[in-house]
Amino acid sequence: MTTEGGRSGPLDGVRVIDAATLFAGPTAAMLLGDYGADVVKVEHPRRPDPSRGHGPEGLWWKMLGRNKQTMTLDLSTEKGQDLMVRLVEDADVLIENFRPGTLERWNLSWDRLSEVNPRLVLARVTGFGQFGPYARRPGFGTLAEAMSGFAAMTGEPDGPPTLPPFGLADGICALATAFAVMTALRSGRGQVVDLSIIEPILTVLGAQPTVYDRLGVVPPRTGNRSVNNAPRNTYRCRDGSWVAVSTSAQSIAERVMRLVGRPDLVDEPWFATGAGRVAHADELDAAVAAWVGERTREEVLRAFEEADAAVAPIYDVRDVLADPQLGALDAVTTVEDPELGPLRMQNVMFRLSRTPGRIRWTGRPHGADTDEILRGLGLTGAEIEALRTKGVV
Repeated sequence: MTTEGGRSGPLDGVRVIDAATLFAGPTAAMLLGDYGADVVKVEHPRRPDPSRGHGPEGLWWKMLGRNKQTMTLDLSTEKGQDLMVRLVEDADVLIENFRPGTLERWNLSWDRLSEVNPRLVLARVTGFGQFGPYARRPGFGTLAEAMSGFAAMTGEPDGPPTLPPFGLADGICALATAFAVMTALRSGRGQVVDLSIIEPILTVLGAQPTVYDRLGVVPPRTGNRSVNNAPRNTYRCRDGSWVAVSTSAQSIAERVMRLVGRPDLVDEPWFATGAGRVAHADELDAAVAAWVGERTREEVLRAFEEADAAVAPIYDVRDVLADPQLGALDAVTTVEDPELGPLRMQNVMFRLSRTPGRIRWTGRPHGADTDEILRGLGLTGAEIEALRTKGVV
């Protein structure tokens, strides 16, 4: 397969079987497909991936299923298991997220799969990993957001722990899974990737375990404030819109306070460190909030830009689609869908100068490529029809 200009995708020739459901595993397979991998999505003949039912018109699936061929296969049947083994023979990667022990119960153990394909990378994405006291529990991103420490530190100081309104843990896990798969492929050796949804989000939360182990400090809920620097918050403009301000760098903090008319605070001894500014966050926030509240968002953004200080408008999806910088990057692109026409969706995640990725097609109907894939395994039309009659496909 090729990308624009006839150039091969960087993962051209890598064959991936996506036997996972919902978000973490399928998103990882989507990312691999974005850069040229041949991805086959395997779904149950009568129970499609639940993501097909997310949102109106199946629009979630149109993105999540992009760049994938789709086939159906009942892996609980002996014939379905045999066909999966035949698919694995010519695959590089199998991604699954069944509860630990399910593949083994279906006679699709690692021993059997690696015997027919010693170079196979089997990525097993579960809530809690393949072993341990919680391994067989049902696991979802929400549970990972709760148990990683994320929810405990998210929200207002006097409010409840707060969960994100989207699949944050699943998305982070998908990135980690794609990275793990590429790392395993780079090793040149077939192996199992054991990845729990909780571990990647735990990693991106930073040095919390180290800080607690060393100092006994438990991160509090601080709302939109940072425990490392100030001012850092969201501020309401005169026209009712909002902006976010960050002062991670000392020089930026100084520019912000001079801009909002409080250069006197910059000269305070405590202002010289992030920790010192955090201790005086109330005073700093009050100064920034008062200044921002007297101006429209356009005025605030212009003044911050002229002062070379860090600010961003707080967007909803309408603003995202209209932003000129994101438009220049083609971060949200338009893809033609044969059922719904032009669809806008997030583009591939990064740009490669010589082997760029691209969205070749949107999510396809349930089982759309079953016959083609099975014929590629050598099955005749009559054999495929017999499988369909028996409910195997």
